[in-house]
Amino acid sequence: MTRVAAVDCGTNSIRLLIADVQADVKPDSTAGQRTPRLTDIVREMRVVRLGQGVDATAELAQEALERTFAAARDYAALIREHGVEQVRFVATSATRDARNRQVFVDGIRAILGVEPEVITGDEEAALSFAGASSVLPSSALPSGGQDPVLVVDLGGGSTEFVLGNADGVIAARSVDVGCVRMTERHLHSDPPTPEQIAAAEADVDAAISQAAATVPLERATAVVGVAGSVTTITAHALRLPGYSPAAIHGTELDLDTVQKACTELLEMTREERAALPFMHPGRVDVIGAGGLVWRRVLQRLADVTAGRITTAVASEHDILDGIALSVS
Repeated sequence: MTRVAAVDCGTNSIRLLIADVQADVKPDSTAGQRTPRLTDIVREMRVVRLGQGVDATAELAQEALERTFAAARDYAALIREHGVEQVRFVATSATRDARNRQVFVDGIRAILGVEPEVITGDEEAALSFAGASSVLPSSALPSGGQDPVLVVDLGGGSTEFVLGNADGVIAARSVDVGCVRMTERHLHSDPPTPEQIAAAEADVDAAISQAAATVPLERATAVVGVAGSVTTITAHALRLPGYSPAAIHGTELDLDTVQKACTELLEMTREERAALPFMHPGRVDVIGAGGLVWRRVLQRLADVTAGRITTAVASEHDILDGIALSVS
């Protein structure tokens, strides 16, 4: 058994997972085939908005760097406290897009003593699928996992579309739409105007078409959404009295219910969203855009699968788990 730490630094949040990794045997696996299993020790999330302004300036803002470095110092203390043996730090969309990413890399190296990896969209997609598929509920595994499942990782700066099955990734594509990017680019009013929504939808639709050029969405037999926008939308659809990962993880809802929740969050005022009991303060201003992206993705899936996909599953396990599994 190995104690590892995984850090996922995205456009909106930075997250830490400290876990014990051990080999495990799945009940349906053949002799000698083993898959790692994670036992959580610590899960932490801080909204630092590293991607503040990156879509417009292509640079990481100094105040965003300072927020991120402060969180990294706290994470470094937790890593030391819990006797971690191996650490992997992964940075995604905002850092990929930034001209001054070396400032970020140097700062994280000084704080944590590890080289932060600025990974490609394809690498991000593969890690997201690995993390989600490690704990997918049975409802998301048609035919025992052999039929293709689409995992959608809806982040702050990018969204990953990954089609795979029990044997691994079949096709993947990362596109530059996310809740922070669409909010900063288009959704400026409170609530956003129909014109702003239409402009954002045009960007999202074009991005989904880009993904579909690589990923055969029509082959998907189920869809699993991961990351904070999707889980928060699910919390709203369930009308939860507070944010509960246990209540959200593995929840399967019909597409109409999910899309209605997306529309409600998009059309609310900032004050109305802030009053929701499950809403993290760091998501209040960007969850409307998250709802817009998720709504368009689900509509496209319903169309291209000729109505075969009628539900969506939410997963609390994602790229963070994939990072932890990758260092085992």
